[in-house]
Amino acid sequence: MKRFRHALVLGKFYPPHRGHHLLVRAAAAASERTTVAVLASSVESIPVADRVSWLAEEHRGESGVVVLGDIDEHPTDFEDDEIWEAHVAIARSVLSRRAILDGDPATAAVDAVFTSEDYGQELAKRLNADHVPVDPERSAHPVSGTAVRADPKGRWHDLATATRAGLAARIVVVGAESTGTTTLSRALAEHYRAAWVPEYGRVHTEGKLAAAKAFDPAAELDGLVWTVGDFVDVAVRQARAEDDAAPIGPVLVCDNDPWAATVWCERYLGCAYPQVAAAVGARRPALYLLTDHEGVPFEQDGWRDGEHLREWMTGLFIQRLTERGVPWVHLTGDRQKRLAQAVEACEDVFTRHFRYADPLG
Repeated sequence: MKRFRHALVLGKFYPPHRGHHLLVRAAAAASERTTVAVLASSVESIPVADRVSWLAEEHRGESGVVVLGDIDEHPTDFEDDEIWEAHVAIARSVLSRRAILDGDPATAAVDAVFTSEDYGQELAKRLNADHVPVDPERSAHPVSGTAVRADPKGRWHDLATATRAGLAARIVVVGAESTGTTTLSRALAEHYRAAWVPEYGRVHTEGKLAAAKAFDPAAELDGLVWTVGDFVDVAVRQARAEDDAAPIGPVLVCDNDPWAATVWCERYLGCAYPQVAAAVGARRPALYLLTDHEGVPFEQDGWRDGEHLREWMTGLFIQRLTERGVPWVHLTGDRQKRLAQAVEACEDVFTRHFRYADPLG
């Protein structure tokens, strides 16, 4: 039998870090049910839905833990009773939502509040619950949300896998056949000592030809029949590889991405298909880098068939990137010039990507 019936863990989790996870695990170990309330404000630059998702993923296997998010726009003033009550009212609302989800509204009240903050005692008192302080001196994990926001790269080890994947700056290199996407993306990854995700489309093509030869040993690349399912598979597998690599470091460099499959679908099937777009979902990298076809000789490695389409493909990428409204840069010139342009564009993006708005005071 656990010590508490229902525990509350409350905070901004902006973003979630090791200290937060210690807190949740302490509550879950001592309580039959643990409600984690993520209270964000509209001025903050990490969406509350992301914070909820990252916490839920990290604590997926812990019994009784439910993570819920809400918006709390009230200022912080621990000397003001009205402000205190406004915050507590939102906490009660989150607890009531948990009870409704559990199918028993009568269980909304908590008998324990777990915090590592000075306000924990007063919060517990106002909720008629016991206060359980967890590592208030930050000796187990000397980290805070403020410290992480100030230096996310330096504090990367203080973040859980899902949070790292969500906060990583994803740089994607796209372009027509034989325009140097692999060369440029690998050089960029080496420059930043970052993880690199290769293009999955090549692997899929090799597998597709091998499978075709199982039906007809004389099958050739130019005789392959491409279908919508091929590009859905490429998008899904590319996304999986990208997400697996994203937690490794604050910068991730990718040779193509799931969205690129929608453009290649147009190239081979003549039009876009919603099924491929659905496989991409809402993901948007920090930056796209488009390699131009000019100045790069076409190298036939036995797997390419679009030399005559390179100019058209470059134009299609320009059109689709513009329509998508994502940050992108067109790389031209020789190899060294393109890498310099890419690094300059990345540095500009990183300045914005790793800058977080101050929380509501």
